[in-house]
Amino acid sequence: MPVADLAKHIGEEIGVSSWILLDQNRINEFAHCTGDHQWIHLDAERAAREGPFGGTIAHGFLTLSLLAPTSFEVMLERISPKSVVNYGLEKVRFVAPVRSGKRVRNHITIASVENKGTGRYLVMTENTIEIEGESRPALTASALAMFIA
Repeated sequence: MPVADLAKHIGEEIGVSSWILLDQNRINEFAHCTGDHQWIHLDAERAAREGPFGGTIAHGFLTLSLLAPTSFEVMLERISPKSVVNYGLEKVRFVAPVRSGKRVRNHITIASVENKGTGRYLVMTENTIEIEGESRPALTASALAMFIA
């Protein structure tokens, strides 16, 4: 569909991404890239013994970083803009921790579409990162992206 047609779907869930495994290897790689080496993420024995979650958990920002690839997966199946640029976040809430070894996926709803002229559309999506088998999501976030038609 054309980017402009996204406005017809405001308030609708436009899609759900594939499952993504947040295993200890991915968590370790994220810690290496960001310098966040907190034991709750990396030390399985200590996290099991002293932590409140029974083991290591993914970084909240690791889970948040999945917005871009999951959004591209869902949105680019439906529309084909020339390019998309991250524009920012309006609201992020880390609702529940993601334990190492769990899978997550993103439920995406179109919240608003603003025509900025010259083929540019500012699109806000509501994102809910679901944790497989759990009732509470990992996070909710309102994300903005500039779509160039």
